[in-house]
Amino acid sequence: MSDELIPERAPAFQLPAPADGLERLVGKAKAYAKGAKAGNTRTAYGADWRDYATWCLRCGVPALPPSAQAIGLYITDLAGQGRAVSTIERRLSGICWHFRQNKQPIDRSDPHIREVLAGIRNKHSRVPTQKAAVAATDIIAMTGTLDTGLVGIRDRAILLVGFAGGLRRSEIVGLDHGAGDTAEGLGWPEFLPGGVVLRIRGKGNRWREVEIGRGSSARTCPVACLEEWVAIARIVHGPVFRRIAAKRVQTERLSDRYVARLVQRTAIAAGVRGDLAEGERREAFAGHSLRAGLASSAEVDERYVQRQLGHATVTMTRRYQRERDRFRVNLTKAAGL
Repeated sequence: MSDELIPERAPAFQLPAPADGLERLVGKAKAYAKGAKAGNTRTAYGADWRDYATWCLRCGVPALPPSAQAIGLYITDLAGQGRAVSTIERRLSGICWHFRQNKQPIDRSDPHIREVLAGIRNKHSRVPTQKAAVAATDIIAMTGTLDTGLVGIRDRAILLVGFAGGLRRSEIVGLDHGAGDTAEGLGWPEFLPGGVVLRIRGKGNRWREVEIGRGSSARTCPVACLEEWVAIARIVHGPVFRRIAAKRVQTERLSDRYVARLVQRTAIAAGVRGDLAEGERREAFAGHSLRAGLASSAEVDERYVQRQLGHATVTMTRRYQRERDRFRVNLTKAAGL
């Protein structure tokens, strides 16, 4: 028989990788799975589960296995406490996420959950409110309330970069000095002659470039203030915005809640919205005021604002701009009245 007619031997069966190799892959897979949710989301979901578990213990209801009836009663209790519908929905998401992680998924479409939640939405839904936007003049006044020490230099950079970049508070404190400095970092700055480019990983793990140009005054220029902070704090690796204790820059990253408190404190000190009582002003301003401020103040084509803020649709951008554009087009007069 000709050699050409003899079929080639099938390749030898490949043995599986050694156990230690599989273990390494399992470890990497778990790390990737853990990173599927942002750190803040995992923290919030953990708090949601602890609250539910505490409620079950108090009521004598087993938290496991999952019970649609128990969850329905839990969210009913939350509504009775006056919790916002958005908070209740977030709690429900956190609880369901915890069940899925333990391979005990719960069916959210179960009537004990679906119908109770629908009733809560119908009865307790409120008109959505947004934090007050701060204008450029407000930011200048707010930065003017800060001193010239380490804390003041850092906080001035936070306010100006947050405003000029239209950043979320988590994106501000999530900045690292360079790419890949920390596992939890959400971006890094690249300083250029014309300004700074921030590479930001925002919601949904979508990356975007945020351009911040240099301002007309060094005192209010976000780029100059960021450069000053990085130089004075001697930051060459890791988080950009850090805690300060005993007049020394620490290694720990600032909490995003600090940004909200900073905006509230400086807005009150600067007399922004002085027509409101102090308590009302404290409620009106938060970290999101910086992001909303840029969107409401920038008199440019909305597509540039949309790109800067990382909005998936222009509809969201227009929600921010509605106060700026209010009555700009008067349909009453246009109709002849």
